[in-house]
Amino acid sequence: MDSRPAADHIAQRVVIVGGGTAGWMTAAALARFVPASTRITLIESDAIGTVGVGEATIPGIRLFNQMLGLDEAEFLRATHGSFKLGIRFEGWSGEGSGYLHAFGSIGRALGLVPFHHYWLRGGGAANPASLWGHSPGAQAAMAGRFAPDPGRPDLPSGLAWAYHFDASLYAALLRRHAETVGVVRIEGKIASVARDAAGRVDHVALESGHREPGDLFIDCSGFRALLIGETLAEPFDDWSELLPCDRALAVAGERASPLPPYTRAIAHGAGWRWRIPLQHRTGNGLVYDSRYLSDDEAADRLLAALGGEAIGAPRPLRFTTGRRKRAWVGNCVALGLAAGFLEPLESTSIHLIQSGIARLLEYWPGQTLQPVEIDVYNRETAAEWLAIRDFLILHYHANARHEAFWAERRAVPLPDSLAARIALFRANGRFRREGDELFAEAAWLQVMIGQGILPAGHHALAETLSAHELDDFLNLTRRHAAQVAARLPTHDAFLAAHGAAPAQKVFA
Repeated sequence: MDSRPAADHIAQRVVIVGGGTAGWMTAAALARFVPASTRITLIESDAIGTVGVGEATIPGIRLFNQMLGLDEAEFLRATHGSFKLGIRFEGWSGEGSGYLHAFGSIGRALGLVPFHHYWLRGGGAANPASLWGHSPGAQAAMAGRFAPDPGRPDLPSGLAWAYHFDASLYAALLRRHAETVGVVRIEGKIASVARDAAGRVDHVALESGHREPGDLFIDCSGFRALLIGETLAEPFDDWSELLPCDRALAVAGERASPLPPYTRAIAHGAGWRWRIPLQHRTGNGLVYDSRYLSDDEAADRLLAALGGEAIGAPRPLRFTTGRRKRAWVGNCVALGLAAGFLEPLESTSIHLIQSGIARLLEYWPGQTLQPVEIDVYNRETAAEWLAIRDFLILHYHANARHEAFWAERRAVPLPDSLAARIALFRANGRFRREGDELFAEAAWLQVMIGQGILPAGHHALAETLSAHELDDFLNLTRRHAAQVAARLPTHDAFLAAHGAAPAQKVFA
């Protein structure tokens, strides 16, 4: 039985331009929630490839999959996925340095005071690495352990997790799901886009001659931005001065054994490279600034770091970091790469698709398109992108490497929003989270501490514990983190029992 409401609706015909992860995530979600009378059509061409670098995610993806009714084990089997407890950053403070941005909680708050203020009072600034001893996620990740352990209602484990997966296989899974609930796929390349008298998108025409009219168009056409960019000419806000890496190479490598339950982000002389462990292969990539590294040098650097045979040749990707000033213009909403690009340093690409879909559903048009609601959608979208942009800039700014690229990153003036956040933390370890921004206090804390930004003081209310009580409290949270990690099976063992994919030949 269809659970979607029936209602008169302006968006009776929804046309999604482009497939891939963005297109099929959108199609599957809309088919689940929009009125039953809505016709959802997705147009894509098998002849057009997808970028396919979004193979690492953050914990919100679990909610998206649950919303669609996808079983976790079946999802992992279908996508050759593995579990992810965080991201290990290596070399950002110089060769040999490293820290983990672990998901989940770190210690626990007491009253109004977040945990890290007690840790600071106990001498944390003199021993920054000790912070992760209070993180169950970090302890489990570095021990190579995983199981979905929520803990007790009165004593939650503090674990949170996401996934690594093959993005093309995920799109295929979502396509099968969406088509079973009524989404119509049309194969073909779009030759032209027609606008109506009001300047909105009226229909798209395929090379075959077919015309597909719509009331609401979703642009998932990737970097081309066929509707939002080429047709509607929405300006692009270029952030390359703040995030100057403009190229990437991606290549598959041999499977890691054992499979680490975390992504690796490893700094190099002109950028960073990723390692993403899947069940059947390892995703590898190198992000770089072409002013400091040639394409040939980048390929040599990437292949030399694989630690095994490459599967195929590195695939190049050129990009400009930034976003469309408005993601919703008239009757067109841009999602995924059509909306903009932020390098995958904190695995936010798929999340931005997911949050864009959720926001679209929140402001789903009724009998008319309301400009005031479109404006709110655009303001909220802009705020989310700006907050993530600042979080990424922090990684580059707070570095301690000697190369010219990294020296330039330290010298470039920060956006006022990020400078204010760093100053607030340096004073007494405080954070101020704006609205519904993605990264919570624990995320900012780990990057700040992990890359050498230490507060001068701590919250005055952390002084209410006696020295003995403080020692007991810190020992308790440290023991809890260790005990959670110790009771988990290895990541390989859990994955073998819950989501092991069938053997698959890996093609270049």
